[in-house]
Amino acid sequence: MSSQNVIFLNSPNGFSSLFSNFELFLLCFASGFHLVVLPGLSQRPKQAQFAQSFKASSLMAFSVGLTRFVISSQPDSAKEILNSSAFADRPIKESAYGLLFDRAMGFAPYGEYWRNLRRISVTHLFGPKRVAHFGEFRKEIGSEMVCEIKNLMFKNGAVEVRKVVHFGSLNNVMKTVFGKKYKFGKNGDGVELESLVTEGYELLGIFNWSDHFPVLGWLDLQGVRKRCKDLVAKVNVFVGKIIQEHIGLKGDHKLTDSDMIAILWEMIFRGTDTVAILLEWILARMVLHPEIQAKAQSEIDRVVGKNRTISDSDLQNLPYLNVIVKETLRVHPPGPILSWARLAIHDTHVGEHFIPAGTTAIVNMWAITHSDEIWSEPEVFRPERFLEEDVAIMGTDLRLSPFGAGRRVCPGKAMGLATVQLWLAQLLQSFNWYNAVEGRGVDLSECLKLSMEMEKPLVCKAVARV
Repeated sequence: MSSQNVIFLNSPNGFSSLFSNFELFLLCFASGFHLVVLPGLSQRPKQAQFAQSFKASSLMAFSVGLTRFVISSQPDSAKEILNSSAFADRPIKESAYGLLFDRAMGFAPYGEYWRNLRRISVTHLFGPKRVAHFGEFRKEIGSEMVCEIKNLMFKNGAVEVRKVVHFGSLNNVMKTVFGKKYKFGKNGDGVELESLVTEGYELLGIFNWSDHFPVLGWLDLQGVRKRCKDLVAKVNVFVGKIIQEHIGLKGDHKLTDSDMIAILWEMIFRGTDTVAILLEWILARMVLHPEIQAKAQSEIDRVVGKNRTISDSDLQNLPYLNVIVKETLRVHPPGPILSWARLAIHDTHVGEHFIPAGTTAIVNMWAITHSDEIWSEPEVFRPERFLEEDVAIMGTDLRLSPFGAGRRVCPGKAMGLATVQLWLAQLLQSFNWYNAVEGRGVDLSECLKLSMEMEKPLVCKAVARV
Protein backbone atom coordinates (compact mmCIF):
# COMPACT_ATOMS: atom_id res chain seq x y z
CA MET A 1 0.00 0.00 0.00
CA SER A 2 1.51 3.28 -1.08
CA SER A 3 2.39 5.98 1.43
CA GLN A 4 1.36 8.72 -0.98
CA ASN A 5 -1.67 10.91 -0.33
CA VAL A 6 -4.18 8.57 -1.95
CA ILE A 7 -7.12 6.46 -0.86
CA PHE A 8 -7.52 2.72 -1.45
CA LEU A 9 -10.72 0.77 -1.01
CA ASN A 10 -10.41 -2.99 -0.97
CA SER A 11 -12.52 -5.21 -3.16
CA PRO A 12 -12.92 -8.96 -2.74
CA ASN A 13 -9.85 -9.39 -4.97
CA GLY A 14 -7.59 -7.22 -2.83
CA PHE A 15 -6.73 -3.55 -2.58
CA SER A 16 -8.10 -1.65 -5.55
CA SER A 17 -10.11 1.41 -6.57
CA LEU A 18 -7.30 3.96 -6.45
CA PHE A 19 -8.42 7.57 -6.08
CA SER A 20 -6.32 10.62 -6.91
CA ASN A 21 -5.62 13.43 -4.46
CA PHE A 22 -8.21 15.59 -6.17
CA GLU A 23 -10.87 12.89 -5.92
CA LEU A 24 -10.03 12.42 -2.25
CA PHE A 25 -10.41 16.18 -1.79
CA LEU A 26 -13.86 16.08 -3.40
CA LEU A 27 -14.87 12.98 -1.45
CA CYS A 28 -13.93 14.61 1.86
CA PHE A 29 -15.95 17.74 1.17
CA ALA A 30 -18.87 15.81 -0.30
CA SER A 31 -19.18 14.02 3.03
CA GLY A 32 -19.05 17.24 5.03
CA PHE A 33 -15.37 16.52 5.67
CA HIS A 34 -16.48 13.73 7.96
CA LEU A 35 -13.77 11.51 6.50
CA VAL A 36 -11.11 13.18 8.60
CA VAL A 37 -12.74 13.30 12.00
CA LEU A 38 -10.49 12.25 14.91
CA PRO A 39 -8.07 10.69 14.42
CA GLY A 40 -8.43 10.94 10.67
CA LEU A 41 -11.41 8.67 10.24
CA SER A 42 -14.86 9.13 8.89
CA GLN A 43 -17.90 9.64 11.04
CA ARG A 44 -19.45 6.21 11.61
CA PRO A 45 -22.48 6.26 9.29
CA LYS A 46 -20.48 7.82 6.44
CA GLN A 47 -17.64 5.33 6.75
CA ALA A 48 -20.09 2.44 6.90
CA GLN A 49 -21.75 3.71 3.74
CA PHE A 50 -18.39 4.00 1.97
CA ALA A 51 -17.43 0.49 3.08
CA GLN A 52 -20.72 -0.95 1.82
CA SER A 53 -20.55 0.94 -1.48
CA PHE A 54 -17.09 -0.43 -2.27
CA LYS A 55 -17.72 -3.89 -0.75
CA ALA A 56 -15.06 -3.18 1.85
CA SER A 57 -16.79 -3.97 5.14
CA SER A 58 -14.11 -6.48 6.08
CA LEU A 59 -11.31 -3.96 5.52
CA MET A 60 -11.19 -0.52 3.96
CA ALA A 61 -8.00 1.47 3.42
CA PHE A 62 -7.18 5.10 2.71
CA SER A 63 -4.65 7.73 3.65
CA VAL A 64 -4.78 11.28 4.97
CA GLY A 65 -1.57 13.14 4.26
CA LEU A 66 1.24 10.77 5.19
CA THR A 67 -0.94 8.70 7.53
CA ARG A 68 -2.14 5.31 6.25
CA PHE A 69 -5.35 3.81 7.67
CA VAL A 70 -7.17 0.52 7.43
CA ILE A 71 -10.62 0.18 9.00
CA SER A 72 -12.46 -2.97 9.92
CA SER A 73 -16.25 -2.97 10.11
CA GLN A 74 -16.62 -6.71 10.64
CA PRO A 75 -16.01 -8.87 13.75
CA ASP A 76 -13.61 -11.40 12.19
CA SER A 77 -11.11 -8.88 10.83
CA ALA A 78 -11.60 -6.78 13.98
CA LYS A 79 -10.60 -9.72 16.15
CA GLU A 80 -7.60 -10.41 13.95
CA ILE A 81 -6.38 -6.83 14.35
CA LEU A 82 -7.00 -6.38 18.06
CA ASN A 83 -5.54 -9.74 19.10
CA SER A 84 -2.50 -9.54 16.84
CA SER A 85 0.96 -8.90 18.28
CA ALA A 86 1.67 -6.98 15.07
CA PHE A 87 -0.73 -4.27 16.28
CA ALA A 88 0.61 -4.02 19.83
CA ASP A 89 1.09 -0.24 19.77
CA ARG A 90 -1.32 2.65 19.54
CA PRO A 91 -0.85 5.61 17.19
CA ILE A 92 -0.21 8.74 19.18
CA LYS A 93 -1.24 12.23 18.20
CA GLU A 94 0.76 15.38 18.86
CA SER A 95 -1.74 16.38 21.55
CA ALA A 96 -1.32 13.01 23.31
CA TYR A 97 2.44 13.51 23.33
CA GLY A 98 1.96 17.06 24.54
CA LEU A 99 -0.26 15.86 27.40
CA LEU A 100 2.32 13.23 28.50
CA PHE A 101 0.15 10.28 27.47
CA ASP A 102 3.07 8.63 25.67
CA ARG A 103 4.30 7.72 29.19
CA ALA A 104 0.93 6.43 30.37
CA MET A 105 -0.61 3.02 29.77
CA GLY A 106 -3.02 4.00 27.02
CA PHE A 107 -0.32 5.14 24.59
CA ALA A 108 3.03 3.90 25.90
CA PRO A 109 4.81 1.62 23.38
CA TYR A 110 4.44 -2.08 23.98
CA GLY A 111 7.39 -3.38 26.01
CA GLU A 112 8.69 -3.76 29.55
CA TYR A 113 7.64 -0.25 30.64
CA TRP A 114 4.10 -0.79 29.36
CA ARG A 115 3.90 -4.22 31.01
CA ASN A 116 5.00 -2.63 34.29
CA LEU A 117 2.19 -0.09 34.02
CA ARG A 118 -0.28 -2.88 33.32
CA ARG A 119 0.82 -4.70 36.47
CA ILE A 120 0.36 -1.51 38.50
CA SER A 121 -3.16 -1.04 37.16
CA VAL A 122 -4.17 -4.58 38.09
CA THR A 123 -2.50 -4.51 41.51
CA HIS A 124 -3.24 -1.00 42.73
CA LEU A 125 -6.10 0.42 40.70
CA PHE A 126 -8.52 -1.90 38.92
CA GLY A 127 -8.21 -5.40 40.33
CA PRO A 128 -11.36 -7.23 41.56
CA LYS A 129 -10.58 -6.50 45.22
CA ARG A 130 -10.11 -2.82 44.43
CA VAL A 131 -13.43 -2.68 42.55
CA ALA A 132 -15.25 -4.35 45.45
CA HIS A 133 -13.49 -2.18 48.03
CA PHE A 134 -14.88 1.03 46.53
CA GLY A 135 -18.45 -0.23 46.19
CA GLU A 136 -19.65 1.72 49.23
CA PHE A 137 -18.00 4.88 48.00
CA ARG A 138 -19.67 4.54 44.59
CA LYS A 139 -22.96 4.13 46.43
CA GLU A 140 -22.25 7.28 48.47
CA ILE A 141 -21.54 9.32 45.34
CA GLY A 142 -24.73 7.99 43.75
CA SER A 143 -26.69 9.14 46.79
CA GLU A 144 -25.06 12.57 46.54
CA MET A 145 -26.10 12.83 42.90
CA VAL A 146 -29.67 11.94 43.87
CA CYS A 147 -29.63 14.82 46.41
CA GLU A 148 -28.16 17.21 43.84
CA ILE A 149 -30.85 16.28 41.32
CA LYS A 150 -33.55 16.96 43.92
CA ASN A 151 -32.01 20.37 44.62
CA LEU A 152 -31.83 21.23 40.93
CA MET A 153 -35.43 20.19 40.41
CA PHE A 154 -36.48 22.43 43.30
CA LYS A 155 -34.49 25.40 41.96
CA ASN A 156 -34.91 25.03 38.21
CA GLY A 157 -37.64 22.48 37.59
CA ALA A 158 -35.23 20.54 35.33
CA VAL A 159 -31.81 18.86 35.39
CA GLU A 160 -28.96 19.01 32.90
CA VAL A 161 -27.86 15.40 33.30
CA ARG A 162 -24.32 15.70 31.95
CA LYS A 163 -23.19 18.19 34.59
CA VAL A 164 -24.42 16.08 37.49
CA VAL A 165 -23.01 12.75 36.31
CA HIS A 166 -19.73 14.35 35.22
CA PHE A 167 -19.15 15.75 38.72
CA GLY A 168 -19.98 12.38 40.23
CA SER A 169 -17.74 10.49 37.83
CA LEU A 170 -14.80 12.82 38.37
CA ASN A 171 -15.08 12.51 42.13
CA ASN A 172 -15.32 8.74 41.84
CA VAL A 173 -12.04 8.60 39.91
CA MET A 174 -10.30 10.95 42.33
CA LYS A 175 -11.33 8.86 45.33
CA THR A 176 -10.43 5.59 43.62
CA VAL A 177 -7.03 6.73 42.35
CA PHE A 178 -5.98 9.26 44.98
CA GLY A 179 -8.20 8.56 47.98
CA LYS A 180 -9.27 12.21 47.76
CA LYS A 181 -12.70 13.77 47.50
CA TYR A 182 -13.54 17.18 46.04
CA LYS A 183 -16.39 19.65 46.21
CA PHE A 184 -17.67 20.95 42.91
CA GLY A 185 -19.76 23.97 42.14
CA LYS A 186 -19.04 27.67 42.29
CA ASN A 187 -16.74 27.69 45.30
CA GLY A 188 -15.69 24.04 45.40
CA ASP A 189 -12.08 22.88 45.45
CA GLY A 190 -12.76 20.67 42.41
CA VAL A 191 -13.38 23.54 40.00
CA GLU A 192 -9.74 23.67 38.87
CA LEU A 193 -9.61 19.92 38.35
CA GLU A 194 -12.76 19.97 36.24
CA SER A 195 -11.35 22.74 34.03
CA LEU A 196 -8.11 20.76 33.51
CA VAL A 197 -10.01 17.63 32.47
CA THR A 198 -12.30 19.61 30.15
CA GLU A 199 -9.36 21.30 28.42
CA GLY A 200 -7.47 18.03 28.00
CA TYR A 201 -10.54 16.29 26.63
CA GLU A 202 -11.01 19.04 24.05
CA LEU A 203 -7.35 18.95 22.98
CA LEU A 204 -7.33 15.20 22.41
CA GLY A 205 -10.53 15.48 20.40
CA ILE A 206 -9.25 18.12 17.96
CA PHE A 207 -8.42 16.99 14.44
CA ASN A 208 -4.88 18.31 14.17
CA TRP A 209 -3.56 18.68 10.62
CA SER A 210 0.00 18.47 11.91
CA ASP A 211 -0.53 14.80 12.75
CA HIS A 212 -0.92 13.96 9.07
CA PHE A 213 1.02 16.73 7.32
CA PRO A 214 4.33 17.07 9.22
CA VAL A 215 5.37 20.09 7.19
CA LEU A 216 2.66 22.01 9.06
CA GLY A 217 3.95 20.93 12.45
CA TRP A 218 6.30 23.80 13.12
CA LEU A 219 3.55 26.33 12.39
CA ASP A 220 1.15 25.07 15.11
CA LEU A 221 -1.65 26.66 13.11
CA GLN A 222 -4.37 25.44 15.47
CA GLY A 223 -2.49 26.31 18.64
CA VAL A 224 -2.64 22.72 19.89
CA ARG A 225 1.01 22.57 20.94
CA LYS A 226 0.85 25.81 22.92
CA ARG A 227 -2.39 24.82 24.66
CA CYS A 228 -0.92 21.41 25.57
CA LYS A 229 2.19 23.05 27.00
CA ASP A 230 0.13 25.44 29.11
CA LEU A 231 -2.15 22.66 30.34
CA VAL A 232 0.70 20.32 31.28
CA ALA A 233 2.30 23.03 33.39
CA LYS A 234 -0.93 23.27 35.40
CA VAL A 235 -1.31 19.49 35.58
CA ASN A 236 2.24 19.09 36.89
CA VAL A 237 1.44 21.42 39.77
CA PHE A 238 -2.00 19.97 40.54
CA VAL A 239 -1.13 16.28 40.31
CA GLY A 240 2.36 16.80 41.70
CA LYS A 241 0.92 17.97 45.02
CA ILE A 242 -1.17 14.83 45.32
CA ILE A 243 1.74 12.57 44.39
CA GLN A 244 3.64 13.73 47.45
CA GLU A 245 0.92 12.05 49.49
CA HIS A 246 1.17 8.82 47.47
CA ILE A 247 4.81 7.82 47.26
CA GLY A 248 4.08 4.09 47.63
CA LEU A 249 4.15 3.17 43.95
CA LYS A 250 7.60 4.52 43.25
CA GLY A 251 9.90 2.15 45.12
CA ASP A 252 8.63 -1.18 43.86
CA HIS A 253 8.01 -0.13 40.29
CA LYS A 254 10.85 2.34 39.64
CA LEU A 255 8.61 5.14 38.48
CA THR A 256 9.74 8.75 38.40
CA ASP A 257 7.54 11.64 39.48
CA SER A 258 7.04 12.47 35.79
CA ASP A 259 5.91 8.91 35.08
CA MET A 260 3.43 9.05 37.95
CA ILE A 261 2.03 12.39 36.83
CA ALA A 262 1.43 10.96 33.35
CA ILE A 263 -0.15 7.75 34.68
CA LEU A 264 -2.41 9.40 37.22
CA TRP A 265 -3.41 12.20 34.85
CA GLU A 266 -4.47 9.58 32.31
CA MET A 267 -6.48 7.74 34.96
CA ILE A 268 -8.35 10.93 35.86
CA PHE A 269 -8.92 11.78 32.26
CA ARG A 270 -9.97 8.44 30.81
CA GLY A 271 -11.98 7.33 33.80
CA THR A 272 -14.28 10.34 33.96
CA ASP A 273 -15.98 11.05 30.67
CA THR A 274 -16.85 7.55 29.47
CA VAL A 275 -19.00 6.84 32.54
CA ALA A 276 -20.70 10.25 32.37
CA ILE A 277 -21.39 10.03 28.63
CA LEU A 278 -22.78 6.51 28.86
CA LEU A 279 -25.13 7.43 31.72
CA GLU A 280 -26.44 10.39 29.75
CA TRP A 281 -27.22 8.13 26.77
CA ILE A 282 -28.97 5.60 29.01
CA LEU A 283 -31.17 8.22 30.65
CA ALA A 284 -32.01 9.65 27.22
CA ARG A 285 -33.23 6.20 26.26
CA MET A 286 -35.24 5.91 29.49
CA VAL A 287 -37.03 9.14 28.62
CA LEU A 288 -37.69 7.93 25.07
CA HIS A 289 -38.83 4.48 26.19
CA PRO A 290 -40.97 4.86 29.32
CA GLU A 291 -42.09 1.23 29.09
CA ILE A 292 -38.45 0.09 29.42
CA GLN A 293 -37.89 2.52 32.28
CA ALA A 294 -40.97 1.19 34.08
CA LYS A 295 -39.88 -2.43 33.58
CA ALA A 296 -36.46 -1.69 35.10
CA GLN A 297 -38.03 0.14 38.05
CA SER A 298 -40.42 -2.75 38.64
CA GLU A 299 -37.45 -5.10 38.80
CA ILE A 300 -35.68 -2.81 41.29
CA ASP A 301 -38.79 -2.52 43.47
CA ARG A 302 -39.22 -6.28 43.48
CA VAL A 303 -35.58 -7.10 44.32
CA VAL A 304 -34.60 -4.17 46.53
CA GLY A 305 -37.80 -2.39 47.52
CA LYS A 306 -38.28 1.34 47.99
CA ASN A 307 -36.93 1.79 51.51
CA ARG A 308 -33.36 0.61 51.00
CA THR A 309 -30.68 2.11 48.76
CA ILE A 310 -29.28 -0.27 46.17
CA SER A 311 -25.81 -1.72 46.76
CA ASP A 312 -23.27 -3.48 44.53
CA SER A 313 -24.45 -6.85 45.84
CA ASP A 314 -27.92 -6.24 44.35
CA LEU A 315 -26.69 -5.80 40.78
CA GLN A 316 -26.39 -9.52 40.04
CA ASN A 317 -30.11 -9.82 40.79
CA LEU A 318 -31.10 -7.07 38.33
CA PRO A 319 -30.69 -8.72 34.92
CA TYR A 320 -33.01 -6.35 33.07
CA LEU A 321 -31.17 -3.28 34.30
CA ASN A 322 -27.89 -4.85 33.18
CA VAL A 323 -29.15 -5.58 29.65
CA ILE A 324 -30.31 -1.95 29.37
CA VAL A 325 -26.66 -0.97 29.88
CA LYS A 326 -25.57 -3.53 27.26
CA GLU A 327 -28.09 -2.33 24.70
CA THR A 328 -27.03 1.28 25.21
CA LEU A 329 -23.39 0.28 24.68
CA ARG A 330 -24.48 -1.36 21.43
CA VAL A 331 -26.57 1.52 20.09
CA HIS A 332 -24.36 4.33 21.43
CA PRO A 333 -20.79 2.98 21.81
CA PRO A 334 -18.96 5.75 23.73
CA GLY A 335 -15.61 5.23 21.97
CA PRO A 336 -16.47 4.00 18.47
CA ILE A 337 -13.19 5.03 16.84
CA LEU A 338 -10.29 6.28 18.96
CA SER A 339 -10.56 3.46 21.51
CA TRP A 340 -9.90 1.01 18.72
CA ALA A 341 -6.82 2.50 17.06
CA ARG A 342 -3.76 0.27 16.73
CA LEU A 343 -0.41 0.81 15.00
CA ALA A 344 1.31 -1.88 12.95
CA ILE A 345 4.80 -2.27 14.46
CA HIS A 346 5.99 -4.37 11.51
CA ASP A 347 4.73 -5.55 8.14
CA THR A 348 1.84 -7.97 8.54
CA HIS A 349 -1.33 -9.31 6.95
CA VAL A 350 -4.99 -9.03 7.88
CA GLY A 351 -6.65 -11.87 6.05
CA GLU A 352 -5.21 -11.81 2.55
CA HIS A 353 -4.32 -8.12 2.68
CA PHE A 354 -0.77 -6.88 3.19
CA ILE A 355 -0.47 -4.12 5.81
CA PRO A 356 2.84 -2.18 5.91
CA ALA A 357 4.49 -1.22 9.20
CA GLY A 358 3.33 2.17 10.46
CA THR A 359 -0.27 1.74 9.28
CA THR A 360 -3.01 2.74 11.70
CA ALA A 361 -5.64 0.00 11.99
CA ILE A 362 -9.01 0.82 13.49
CA VAL A 363 -12.16 -1.10 14.29
CA ASN A 364 -15.36 0.81 13.61
CA MET A 365 -17.46 -0.54 16.47
CA TRP A 366 -20.40 1.68 15.51
CA ALA A 367 -20.63 0.00 12.11
CA ILE A 368 -20.43 -3.46 13.69
CA THR A 369 -23.09 -2.79 16.32
CA HIS A 370 -25.42 -1.32 13.68
CA SER A 371 -24.98 -4.03 11.05
CA ASP A 372 -28.17 -5.85 10.06
CA GLU A 373 -25.98 -8.82 9.09
CA ILE A 374 -25.01 -9.20 12.76
CA TRP A 375 -27.99 -7.84 14.70
CA SER A 376 -31.72 -8.22 14.21
CA GLU A 377 -33.31 -4.77 13.76
CA PRO A 378 -30.10 -2.97 14.78
CA GLU A 379 -31.71 0.48 14.84
CA VAL A 380 -34.31 -0.61 17.39
CA PHE A 381 -33.48 -0.09 21.08
CA ARG A 382 -34.46 -3.47 22.53
CA PRO A 383 -32.65 -4.61 25.73
CA GLU A 384 -34.50 -7.96 25.62
CA ARG A 385 -32.19 -9.13 22.83
CA PHE A 386 -29.52 -9.74 25.48
CA LEU A 387 -31.88 -11.81 27.60
CA GLU A 388 -32.45 -14.00 24.55
CA GLU A 389 -28.69 -14.29 23.88
CA ASP A 390 -26.04 -13.49 26.46
CA VAL A 391 -23.35 -11.66 24.48
CA ALA A 392 -20.10 -11.12 26.39
CA ILE A 393 -18.94 -7.48 26.38
CA MET A 394 -15.51 -7.73 28.02
CA GLY A 395 -13.51 -8.31 24.83
CA THR A 396 -14.06 -11.94 23.79
CA ASP A 397 -16.97 -11.32 21.41
CA LEU A 398 -16.23 -8.67 18.80
CA ARG A 399 -19.89 -8.19 17.94
CA LEU A 400 -20.01 -5.97 21.02
CA SER A 401 -16.78 -5.11 22.78
CA PRO A 402 -17.06 -1.54 24.11
CA PHE A 403 -13.92 -1.80 26.24
CA GLY A 404 -11.63 -3.07 23.52
CA ALA A 405 -9.89 -6.41 23.21
CA GLY A 406 -6.44 -7.94 23.22
CA ARG A 407 -3.40 -6.41 24.87
CA ARG A 408 -4.85 -2.92 24.86
CA VAL A 409 -8.22 -3.78 26.37
CA CYS A 410 -9.36 -1.12 28.85
CA PRO A 411 -7.92 -2.02 32.28
CA GLY A 412 -10.74 -0.19 34.07
CA LYS A 413 -13.58 -2.01 32.31
CA ALA A 414 -14.87 -3.81 35.42
CA MET A 415 -14.74 -0.62 37.49
CA GLY A 416 -16.50 1.42 34.82
CA LEU A 417 -19.26 -1.12 34.26
CA ALA A 418 -19.90 -1.56 38.00
CA THR A 419 -20.11 2.23 38.40
CA VAL A 420 -22.61 2.72 35.56
CA GLN A 421 -24.82 -0.15 36.70
CA LEU A 422 -24.97 1.01 40.32
CA TRP A 423 -25.62 4.67 39.55
CA LEU A 424 -28.26 3.84 36.95
CA ALA A 425 -30.02 1.63 39.51
CA GLN A 426 -29.94 4.43 42.10
CA LEU A 427 -31.24 7.03 39.63
CA LEU A 428 -34.08 4.79 38.45
CA GLN A 429 -34.99 3.78 42.00
CA SER A 430 -35.16 7.43 43.05
CA PHE A 431 -36.80 9.14 40.04
CA ASN A 432 -39.17 8.85 37.13
CA TRP A 433 -37.44 10.48 34.16
CA TYR A 434 -39.31 12.67 31.67
CA ASN A 435 -38.40 15.11 28.97
CA ALA A 436 -38.08 18.66 30.30
CA VAL A 437 -40.53 19.93 27.67
CA GLU A 438 -43.72 17.90 27.55
CA GLY A 439 -44.54 16.49 24.14
CA ARG A 440 -41.05 17.07 22.73
CA GLY A 441 -38.83 14.13 21.83
CA VAL A 442 -35.24 13.66 22.86
CA ASP A 443 -32.65 14.78 20.31
CA LEU A 444 -30.36 11.79 19.72
CA SER A 445 -27.99 13.66 17.40
CA GLU A 446 -24.42 12.49 17.96
CA CYS A 447 -21.23 14.49 18.23
CA LEU A 448 -17.94 12.65 17.77
CA LYS A 449 -15.22 14.17 19.92
CA LEU A 450 -12.92 11.96 21.94
CA SER A 451 -16.04 9.87 22.64
CA MET A 452 -19.48 9.75 21.06
CA GLU A 453 -21.46 12.40 22.93
CA MET A 454 -24.99 13.68 22.67
CA GLU A 455 -24.73 16.80 20.52
CA LYS A 456 -27.21 18.62 22.75
CA PRO A 457 -26.98 18.01 26.51
CA LEU A 458 -29.90 16.02 27.89
CA VAL A 459 -32.26 18.15 30.03
CA CYS A 460 -34.85 16.18 32.01
CA LYS A 461 -37.48 16.36 34.66
CA ALA A 462 -36.72 13.94 37.48
CA VAL A 463 -39.81 13.28 39.58
CA ALA A 464 -39.08 11.65 42.94
CA ARG A 465 -40.44 8.10 43.41
CA VAL A 466 -39.38 7.58 47.02
